[in-house]
Amino acid sequence: MKVAVVGATGLVGNMMLKVLEERNFPVTELIPVASEKSVGKQILFKGKNYSVVGMEEGIRLRPHIALFSAGGTTSLEWAPKFAEAGTIVIDNSSAWRMHADRPLIVPEINADILGKNDKIIANPNCSTIQMVMALNPLHHKYKIKRIVVSTYQSVSGTGKKAVDQLMNERKGISGEMAYRYAIDLNVLPQIDVFTENGYTKEEMKMVNETRKILRDDSIRITSTTVRVPVKGGHSEAVNIEFENDYTLSDIRDLLSKTPGVTVVDDPANAKYPMPIDAEGKDDVFVGRIRRDESQANTLNLWIVSDNLRKGAATNAVQIAEYLVSKKIV
Repeated sequence: MKVAVVGATGLVGNMMLKVLEERNFPVTELIPVASEKSVGKQILFKGKNYSVVGMEEGIRLRPHIALFSAGGTTSLEWAPKFAEAGTIVIDNSSAWRMHADRPLIVPEINADILGKNDKIIANPNCSTIQMVMALNPLHHKYKIKRIVVSTYQSVSGTGKKAVDQLMNERKGISGEMAYRYAIDLNVLPQIDVFTENGYTKEEMKMVNETRKILRDDSIRITSTTVRVPVKGGHSEAVNIEFENDYTLSDIRDLLSKTPGVTVVDDPANAKYPMPIDAEGKDDVFVGRIRRDESQANTLNLWIVSDNLRKGAATNAVQIAEYLVSKKIV
């Protein structure tokens, strides 16, 4: 099982390597791939050093699976070339997510649609993944009509440059800026660029990807995505209107039985999900479970997850695990 990690020197690429090792994915040969400036660098994986190679060499080595985390432009150019060479690409960028003929996969929800002809598989947006993990079982039981979501997203979602900016500002050190404005002691109500309708691309990703993953275009969704001065872990305040009524005990029971979801909901003892507790873990954490008293059949949830793990690397590796288990690769 030859596995390439494209973008191996980046934050998500590093996490992919870590998750592959942690989960003991059956890698017989690792192929770390990155841009030309990183070629020749050494990557340590399972106690062995591997040299970073460029794109052409990565294709020539014909990996069975390539985990891509190198940005949308790179994915659009190179993912088809890897696929033409027989590699199954699992892509973490937004490049392929909304292509009608490309599956957008959260394994716990819709891996069943994958088949041998799927050579480019899209990994969803980090904020979308954690939300649909919690909402999928509720949608099956109560039928979601409308979602209103506001996110509180950490700087690691932007990358190492943004983490460096936050830590530099915290120390009073000037340095390279990932954002137009200061992020420490501030929040930025813009993630990605604005579109013609006044929403950002990140906000529209949550709308469109959620419908595609849940396989229901009738769900009405509105989103506001915000960058906050947190190093790692994304948080979301989610308001969900259902067609059918529910009891809070049933909601808690349903979420507690959902694989990959952990309920942390004990307000009397000030216990609720926080990004500092989610960091380094693969589960999606749900708390502040309460009825919206302003509208019938409506629920409020607070959802937290490590955006580099389940929001990116772990989800991609889980897709690869599914492909192996079903003998698709």
